[in-house]
Amino acid sequence: MSKNNGKGAKGEFEFPQPAKKQTLGEMIYNPQEGTFFGRTGKNWSQLLMFYSIFYIVLAALFTICMQGLLSTINDREPKWKLHESLIGTNPGLGFRPLSEQTERGSVIEFNGKKPAESDYWIELIDDFLRDYNHTEGREMKHCNYGQTHEPSEVCVFNTDLFGDCSRANNYGYKANQPCIFLKLNKIFSWTPEVFDAPEKDMPEDLKKVINGTAMEERKQIWVSCNGHLSKDKELFQNIKYFPSQGFPAYYYPFLNQPGYLSPLVAVQFISPPKGQMLDVECRAWAKNIIYSGSARDRKGSVTFQIIVN
Repeated sequence: MSKNNGKGAKGEFEFPQPAKKQTLGEMIYNPQEGTFFGRTGKNWSQLLMFYSIFYIVLAALFTICMQGLLSTINDREPKWKLHESLIGTNPGLGFRPLSEQTERGSVIEFNGKKPAESDYWIELIDDFLRDYNHTEGREMKHCNYGQTHEPSEVCVFNTDLFGDCSRANNYGYKANQPCIFLKLNKIFSWTPEVFDAPEKDMPEDLKKVINGTAMEERKQIWVSCNGHLSKDKELFQNIKYFPSQGFPAYYYPFLNQPGYLSPLVAVQFISPPKGQMLDVECRAWAKNIIYSGSARDRKGSVTFQIIVN
């Protein structure tokens, strides 16, 4: 055995030497290794070719998927309708004016003697009715009960029949007799099944209206408004409906006809209580409109509040 026991011999393992520091110029181009940013020209061309092919294939797959999807979509009608759709077959009831200020919620508060307050709601209704008042260039016909028309035809809605809820009367807001406009949400291909005779759970005033309406003109989705709470029902007096107390059935079905406008019902509150909130519930009546007054799952009705100061 050697006396020096291997001393002075070259070690079996060596620590790696630190990389040589490069200047900024050498990082960009190293003339010794012939690299740009650490890669040779061949490396860069291979990398560019790989990603070019990768993104071309990715774009082609995306295009094929989009074309396949668009081929199943009809521009005029939804693929899933009525019971097959997420919307279902129960149209919701909406109202206008509805403030754009979310903190107001569904409360309509104003004082007719203060122009700024009443003008605010009048302008909102003007915006809502703009399409109804400007139908120039649209293919529309004047429909009536007993007439026959093709489903593709569009019936004009005449805002001149709003009576005291017309623009000429400032929709009643200057006189503290506000008008609220009701409309049903559109559901493609939905057709109402109307009540030709009063139902036992209908309000008495609606029963009188139906009984006093000619049989031919009972083809309507009837509408009734009343106090949402028991304390409010005592305050409901002198309510008027324009043009009638229902949505005529000849406006349906909605088939995405060009220029189609949903029918409206204007409800005027002649003598709302001063300085007191009036909680209103309006309901649509048809055999195929399910009603639920639940706050969490409201169907076939809408609630709003009126405060006249």
